[in-house]
Amino acid sequence: MAASKTQRSAEAQKVLDNIDALLPDFAQRAQATEDARRISDESAQALQDAGFFKLLQPEQWGGYQADPVSFYEAVRRISTACGSTGWVAGIIGIHNWHLGLFDQQAQEDVWGSDTDVRISSSYAPMGFGEVVDGGYKVNGNWAFSSGCQLADWTFVGGPVIKDGRPVDFVSYLLPRSDYTIKDVWHVVGLKGTGSNTLEVKDVFVPRHRVLSMGTMSKGESPGLERNTAPVYKMPWGTIHPSTISTPIVGMAYGAYEAHVEYQGKRVRAAYAGEKSKDDPFAKVRIAQAASEIDAAWRQLSGNLQAEYDLILDGEQVPMELRLAARRDQVRATGRAIEAINLLFENSGAGALNVDSPLQRFWRDAHGGRGHAANDPERAYVAFGNGEFGIPIGDTMV
Repeated sequence: MAASKTQRSAEAQKVLDNIDALLPDFAQRAQATEDARRISDESAQALQDAGFFKLLQPEQWGGYQADPVSFYEAVRRISTACGSTGWVAGIIGIHNWHLGLFDQQAQEDVWGSDTDVRISSSYAPMGFGEVVDGGYKVNGNWAFSSGCQLADWTFVGGPVIKDGRPVDFVSYLLPRSDYTIKDVWHVVGLKGTGSNTLEVKDVFVPRHRVLSMGTMSKGESPGLERNTAPVYKMPWGTIHPSTISTPIVGMAYGAYEAHVEYQGKRVRAAYAGEKSKDDPFAKVRIAQAASEIDAAWRQLSGNLQAEYDLILDGEQVPMELRLAARRDQVRATGRAIEAINLLFENSGAGALNVDSPLQRFWRDAHGGRGHAANDPERAYVAFGNGEFGIPIGDTMV
């Protein structure tokens, strides 16, 4: 592989160093995060103080507009300590990139008086907006808005309805006063993400706070006029799915560390007191899991880097690479899940203890696997269609 053209900025490296210092605290709070069913204000503020949310925020709003691999590396590291914290961090953090593509007035609405304002989301079409004078009247119930308790704004996705029919698919940007959070997140995986439902009733959204997915996919977002850094030219179809897979890969690294530590101390009574670290089969499983996890991260981060390097050279990211990135993104999730399963299944009954981090990583990773961005067959079919010159048929590319 050719050497990357990207030099990690001093700001991004400082954020990564700050994140490393926070990992023991995140791990210690993991059970409390589950019990509360949301990320604590303390953890959110720690991420804010570490500069994490500034990584992909535009420079004009005090951000670092860093390279994407640095952002995802930070998410990966957070997720090794607490899956829910990593999941929410990635999702909230990527929204500063998304807002950077909106009209300048929308950015002013959100960050004009406070550049630390956070945004949640629910992009699935669980509602709609009707065209009215000056904007749209929005209604719907958007589920699975991770970290919504920590945010003062939200993005919700859905069609634009005009004359009774859909004419576009967009993201609507709403302030906290325009929606109600319905506390419905009672689950077994990613329990600490607070992924509740947002209820929106007859809310007016001005035209400048709406961004078409089609406009964004064509690289014609209005925010690009002011936010010209290369990172804002990255394809949505790589950025968004990578935000979903990266925490799961991070959880796999965390599960691996927990498994190795546990196996190093474990004595197997059923095998005449054999130490697990002396079991050759245990070593084989560790090697297999480690290889799968490393492969997942190297492909995921490598494709991000390859796309970013092309943008640095002033080139367009070709569809072939975008399809490969999507293919490898779902495969990264699959590899991470397979590795966690292997480790969990071979950790003995001790892994079932509620205070075992391994069972939490197992549950959280499987919870994340259910996200639509992790549907492997759709991504694989899209890749195959591209190889045969057939219309791709997947909008998440």
